[in-house]
Amino acid sequence: MKIGVIGTGYVGIVTAAGLAEFGHRVVGTDKDADKIAKCARGVAPLYEPGLEELLHRNLESGRLTFTADVDGAIRESDVVFVCVGTPQDEGGRADMSQIEEVARAIAGNLTGYKLIVEKSTVPVRTSAWIKRVITLHSKSAQEFDIASNPEFLREGAAVGDFLRPDRIVIGVETDKARDLLCRIYERFAERLLITNIDTAELIKHASNSFLALKISYVNMIADICERTDADVEQVALGMGLDPRIGRDFLRAGIGYGGSCFPKDVKALVKIGEDLGVKMNLLRETERINQDRTPAFVEKVKRALWILKDKTIGVLGLAFKPETDDVREATSIRIIQELRREGAVLRLYDPKAMDNMRLVFPADERLVYCSDAYAVAERANAVLLVTEWEEFKALDFGRLRERMANPILIDGRNLFDPAEVRRRGFEYFSVGRK
Repeated sequence: MKIGVIGTGYVGIVTAAGLAEFGHRVVGTDKDADKIAKCARGVAPLYEPGLEELLHRNLESGRLTFTADVDGAIRESDVVFVCVGTPQDEGGRADMSQIEEVARAIAGNLTGYKLIVEKSTVPVRTSAWIKRVITLHSKSAQEFDIASNPEFLREGAAVGDFLRPDRIVIGVETDKARDLLCRIYERFAERLLITNIDTAELIKHASNSFLALKISYVNMIADICERTDADVEQVALGMGLDPRIGRDFLRAGIGYGGSCFPKDVKALVKIGEDLGVKMNLLRETERINQDRTPAFVEKVKRALWILKDKTIGVLGLAFKPETDDVREATSIRIIQELRREGAVLRLYDPKAMDNMRLVFPADERLVYCSDAYAVAERANAVLLVTEWEEFKALDFGRLRERMANPILIDGRNLFDPAEVRRRGFEYFSVGRK
């Protein structure tokens, strides 16, 4: 069977390369011809550890190809994975215009039975709309099925997540669709969860929103810790040792960001409210997360008092380590607040600076630096915003020598407080005395 993957963004490129790695013949397609040309040369359109090696291996094997001819890719494929974006619209709902565009393209290219698989994160009941669009616009009476196969890829670990999944959710309404997807994922038969389509569509939003809730919950606990002698890391450890709770996503800090959690929480709120369900719990999850930025900037003010014309270094711009993604990154909100206060900023990130330059072009009051030590040059304080592994190995003596004032404000609780203070720094973190 031949598989087409429409969309070569974050989900699409990993899906195309991963399915080829499983031994399938895969054609990746996108209307962005420049992106397709890069992919065909084995150049990943984004930074993701291990992705370019995966691309090269499967391009060389001949199992993976790329084309800008979307219509041709649909006609040639037996199974079509839809991996286009569903960004947030102004009201917080998922913008489904790209999904509809793909559905109409599929309708015009039904040359025989096809299985259309939603891989994009979509609201529950989307399959019914895709089916309606294809039925309305198809010029033939060819049979087709819709299925849902949500992605659970973590940026920075996406290749491993795809090749070694902890579960694969498949939502289908026919035996034929089920059998085809089971063949595609036959090596993971014991990890398949097969449901109806509505259930599969809802699982992704429900999963991400629950993880976001855990993060906001521990940040709320961190606020209590800061007003008492409690230590949030010890509280989180005590909670996480309970197997009913688990230790993952209980790291206090400056909140979540990225392309998934903020968007998916808002989307699920709208899904629920459109169905008449009160979504107060998730609205509070959002509020707590938004409050992390002003709370962090207040820490900076407590350390420096007046921020106008103070030089502040920022370590980390990506929304999390091991990615160049700055979408909804906490760093953006922090930089905006510091600029409003009149601070002079020095920024560094191992991978995300090119993307951040599109948000904040360099000027005389915002400088992109070559490394962490350049960030510290004449700085009145340095802020740790993204917990990259290379920052764990900082030479505190070298950092301190370059700073005007040895003040370190850690938004991710990356460092050991006693060690940093022993090196002569004033040190502020989240939920720890």
